[in-house]
Amino acid sequence: MMTLYILLLLLINGLWLVLGFLYLPGNWLMVLTTAGFAWWQAEHGIFSIWTLAAAAVLALLGELAEFWAGLAGARRAGAGWKASLAAVGGAMAGAVLGTIFIPVPFAGTLLGGCIGAGLAAWAFERRSGKPRQVSIRSGIGAGLGTAAGALLKVLMGVLIWLLITAAAFWP
Repeated sequence: MMTLYILLLLLINGLWLVLGFLYLPGNWLMVLTTAGFAWWQAEHGIFSIWTLAAAAVLALLGELAEFWAGLAGARRAGAGWKASLAAVGGAMAGAVLGTIFIPVPFAGTLLGGCIGAGLAAWAFERRSGKPRQVSIRSGIGAGLGTAAGALLKVLMGVLIWLLITAAAFWP
């Protein structure tokens, strides 16, 4: 019966992993679900505190990568701090709008986030008086950075899922 419970946990965590593509906290849901499972089945000692801590650290690294990548992409492309911070907010707003207005599962959210980050950085750069080409380059950098951050967060989620899977079946 324990094997069935573990397989169900891994299936649920796989569903949480998919949420990472939607800018949702799927990595944290994997950590919380696994911690709840470990508490529920404490007498079996399936997951150690070290496994749970490692999963939490990976989730935190994924969040930091997602946040900083859009900002760093804009900065690397020459954007100022205000435009770089605007890119982070634009990514969040764009992800929500992309989910609603681009009806392609997962791609709509990611495209919306990238476009939102790019438009926000571009708008702030133009508003601050920077030339059109510089503003466009900053917007593209913010959009590409946002895409890289989303990819890094999902990769951290895959690592969390693999860690939990290995810990569940490793003696």
